[in-house]
Amino acid sequence: MLPQEIIRTKRDGGEIDPDHIASFVAGLTDGSVTEGQVAALAMAVFFNGMTRAEAVALTVSMRDSGEVLSWTGTDRPVVDKHSTGGVGDNVSLMLAPIAAACGLAVPMISGRGLGHTGGTLDKMEAIPGYQAMPDNALFRKVVADAGCAIIGQTGKLAPADKRFYGIRDVTATVESVPLITASILSKKLAAGLGALVLDVKCGNGAFMDNPARASELARSLVEVATGAGMPTTALVTDMNQPLASAAGNALEVLNAADFLTGKARDHRLEAVTLALAAEMLVSGGLAEDAQAGTEMARSALDGGRAAEQFNRMVAGLGGPADFLDAPERHLEPAPIVVDFVPGKPGFVVGYDTRGVGLAVVELGGGRVRPSDPIDHAVGLTSLLPVGAKLEKDTPVARIHARTEEQVERARARLRRAIRIGETAPEPAPVILGRHG
Repeated sequence: MLPQEIIRTKRDGGEIDPDHIASFVAGLTDGSVTEGQVAALAMAVFFNGMTRAEAVALTVSMRDSGEVLSWTGTDRPVVDKHSTGGVGDNVSLMLAPIAAACGLAVPMISGRGLGHTGGTLDKMEAIPGYQAMPDNALFRKVVADAGCAIIGQTGKLAPADKRFYGIRDVTATVESVPLITASILSKKLAAGLGALVLDVKCGNGAFMDNPARASELARSLVEVATGAGMPTTALVTDMNQPLASAAGNALEVLNAADFLTGKARDHRLEAVTLALAAEMLVSGGLAEDAQAGTEMARSALDGGRAAEQFNRMVAGLGGPADFLDAPERHLEPAPIVVDFVPGKPGFVVGYDTRGVGLAVVELGGGRVRPSDPIDHAVGLTSLLPVGAKLEKDTPVARIHARTEEQVERARARLRRAIRIGETAPEPAPVILGRHG
């Protein structure tokens, strides 16, 4: 069918035949479908949605637009996790080695920062020598040796998604649940996983800012992934405040190092990490239920086995073999480190979490344009959780910057982003729901 007829079908609220979706994606991949036609279909889907069958067909077609990895011969269950993105969300850095220490293979293909949210790939590249884009042979070797490897997506995996997303990004059609679903899952299906666990963020620091929308996306992801043959579960987790007490690439790596070695663990971060680990272990058939999975994960963490797997992964991908022995020695520090003190007593009652993420972007820790370089050293640490009690001289965060001008911009952002009140708020749960 002609591309314009496929567009017409969706424009008029009809259901596109799976074969016609496949032909459109083929044209998207080889360039025979124009940018205008892609944009028109994206807008039609944005307003009229897709049925589950259409979303499955789009996801599978985008998966098949490039290379599909196979882990045949691997003696471990192959399971991965994906987060929809947040601020201070460095869960993957701990979760992959915890799951590997428990017996899973975790080939984690991660992305870069997007908007106000941080990217796992940018964080790993803060480690000197770390090869975030290895060839397939090295990728497989590290997964075999360390049980996990955190790398970036190559151009060979789901290339149709790269072009489709680039057009959606400049045509105001990113926030479509079926298109988000196909974008996320096409890459995960191309990674050859046996099962997938999703962390769908919800709150003022997430792309889905309310529970109804987050649950809609979680259901869509679970149902489409399962329909495409990949067993999937999803947790909806709170992003109304930074998840870790650090935000910024090297600073989140250091936070993860402290977590893995037991030096310090943020409470909410620990809860999300262990809950996702439990889901992965149940999905991989290594734990009977979530409670057993949590116990396995905690044992791997507290016993040091997860830290060992992380070190082996880093060394296998070119980083320092002794990274966790002294991470501060390997991570570049920012030249200016100053406390942010609001100057009034009370309690931290809330965050504009997106504003905190934008403070990191303005410091240089994120991108305004895709081509922008990342300053791995800058960001925020010592972010106090909601509910923390303040005296007049209590710091709420510590700013890591290159220049005094950056410090002042970060201070201005934080003044607007951190809400202080006279009464402590009621504690809020960090796990908001489960699907699958």
